[in-house]
Amino acid sequence: MMQVCLNGPRGAGDGVVVPLSPEALAESAAEAVAVGGTDIHVHPKTPCGRDSLSPRALTPVIEAIRARVTVPVGVTTGAWAEPDAAARVERIRGWTVLPDHASVNWHEPGAEEVAAALLERGVGVDAGIWSGTDGAARFAASPLGPRVLRVLAEVMDTCAETAEATAGALLADLGPAFGRPVLLHGEDGGAWPVLRLAGRLGLATRTGLEDTLLLPDGERASSNAQLVTEALYQYASAQRSS
Repeated sequence: MMQVCLNGPRGAGDGVVVPLSPEALAESAAEAVAVGGTDIHVHPKTPCGRDSLSPRALTPVIEAIRARVTVPVGVTTGAWAEPDAAARVERIRGWTVLPDHASVNWHEPGAEEVAAALLERGVGVDAGIWSGTDGAARFAASPLGPRVLRVLAEVMDTCAETAEATAGALLADLGPAFGRPVLLHGEDGGAWPVLRLAGRLGLATRTGLEDTLLLPDGERASSNAQLVTEALYQYASAQRSS
């Protein structure tokens, strides 16, 4: 599985290659899927570029992407988009168009309630377990653990020299993870080392302008499609070397 994280919390200040509008996100998704992306993760935005869980922001994004691709489409439920947990739940209950899945960061207050609201609506839950948090311990004790779609092992260590070790420690903390599939990925400087580790371990992974703006050689990526093409090459090479 090669998930494509199209934009994340990035905004206009990160450059024109980061898609923000529904139309730009749909175009970027189509290009990324055409070169091998198998799943989409997106952060719907308000007109001013802020992440939002509002149906008014989410609906046009989901509809635009689904008009261009047939792979599953997921969204964020990060607390930065709606700090109040109860308000996050109400937003989810008000969605008029449902994504296929949504990520829930298990270290955030209200994670259990947000995940339960998603499951009630038939939306798959990606359990986001961040390194450097108590997310793994909270998830291990969660009655919802066996019901999540998959676990996102998210390495927040952005140092290329240490991210792989941080990833190993995070996977050890996760343990069996209720037998759910694990998607391992890194951020910024740690994105490529962690992706190669996922290849050696045979785990699902992801790439995209949310996770990194740069190619492995340090050049700035021109698109999500370029990142997917490079990620598939790096992943396959890591698998062959394992």
